[in-house]
Amino acid sequence: MLKLNVTARDKNTKARTGFFETDHGIVETPIFMPVGTQGTVKAVNQNLLEADIKAQIVLSNTYHLYLRPGTEVLEEAGGLHQFINWQKPILTDSGGYQVFSLSELRKLKANGVEFRSHLDGSKHFFTPGKVISIQRSIGSDIMMALDECTPYPCDYEYAQKSTALTSNWAVLNKEAFENSVPQYGKKQFLFGIIQGSVYKDLREKSAKDLVELNFDGYAIGGLAVGEPTDVMYDIVNFTTGFMPEDRPRYLMGVGRPENILEAIERGIDMFDCVMPTRNARNAYLFTSGGILSMRNAKYKNDFEPVDKNCGCYTCTNFSRAYLRHLFIAKEILALELSSIHNLHFYLELVKTAREHIKQGDFKNWKNETINKISLNNNNKSED
Repeated sequence: MLKLNVTARDKNTKARTGFFETDHGIVETPIFMPVGTQGTVKAVNQNLLEADIKAQIVLSNTYHLYLRPGTEVLEEAGGLHQFINWQKPILTDSGGYQVFSLSELRKLKANGVEFRSHLDGSKHFFTPGKVISIQRSIGSDIMMALDECTPYPCDYEYAQKSTALTSNWAVLNKEAFENSVPQYGKKQFLFGIIQGSVYKDLREKSAKDLVELNFDGYAIGGLAVGEPTDVMYDIVNFTTGFMPEDRPRYLMGVGRPENILEAIERGIDMFDCVMPTRNARNAYLFTSGGILSMRNAKYKNDFEPVDKNCGCYTCTNFSRAYLRHLFIAKEILALELSSIHNLHFYLELVKTAREHIKQGDFKNWKNETINKISLNNNNKSED
C-alpha cells in the first residue's frame, strides 16, 4: 500500500507537504508531473529533465503507448523506464480522458469502451482488466483506473449514470490489479479516479465508493474541462473532504500556476498539465512577473534573461533577444529552451510551496505570488 507521509500542514488552509516512496524513488509533495504522453516530454531530453528541471515523476499515457509503440515492444525493452532511459517514477493515465476526447469515435458499454484509433481508424476495446494489463506491460509506478470523464456541461442524469459506470469499473480495475503481478520486479500502485461532474452529491458518492475499495491514492477527474474556475475550486475543496489523509490526492489535468496554488490550498498533492510545454512551443513563457510572449518585437534588443529570478539552464545562458530570434527564425532550439524554462518554473513553484507550508506562511505567500504571476496574463495561453 502506498502511504503519503505528511511532514507539515498549513495552519490556515488544507495545504500539506509530505512524500511517498516508490521503487524508482521518493516523490515530495505537492508535486507537478511533466507530461510525457508518448514516453517523451516534448522538446526536453531526459538529462535536463532530471538535472535542471528536477522532475521527480513524469506522466505517460496508456492509450497512446498501447497504440504506439505497443506493449510487445515495451515488454521486449523491459518496460517503459528502460525504453526511455528514465529511472525515476512514472505515472500512467488510464486512457479515460482520451476516451472522452475521442467521444465521436467511442461506444461505452457496461464492461468497457470501444473506440477507433486516431492513428489508423482500427477498432479497439478497453476493459478495466485490459487497461491494468497494459499498464503492467508499461511498468509504471502508479497506474490509473479506467474511468469515464464527463464533459462540461452535462445534465445531472448523464453525470449520475457516468459516475455509476466509473464506480463499477473501479471494482473491476481493483480486481484485475489484485489478480495480476508486476512484470519487471518493481512495485506498482493503483489510483482510483473520483468523478461526478459539478454535482456535489455525485462527487461524494464517487469518493465514498472508491475509498471503500482502498486504492493506493485518489484522483479528482472531470475538472478543467470548461467549467468556471470558481466552480472547479469549490468542487476540489468539497471533494478533498472525503479523500483519505494518508493517501496522495491528485488533481488531473490542472493547470495554470495560480490554479495549482489554489488547489494546494484546498488539499491537493499532485498535478499534471500540458500547459507549460504547449505554451512554451507557442512562445509563451511563465515568469515571476507574468507571461511573456517571446515573439514580441520589444524583446528584439532585450539582453536580459527571460526571468532574472530564475536559475534554469535557459535563463542562466541565454537572453530574451536570443529566444525571440529563435522563434522568429523558426529554429527548433526555441522549443527546447522555452520548454526547459516553463517546466523549471512549474517545478520551482511547487518546491517553493512546500517550503512555505513548512514555514507556516503558505497562504500569504500564495496570495502574493498569484498577484505577481497574474500580471500581463491576458495572453492566449492555450494557443
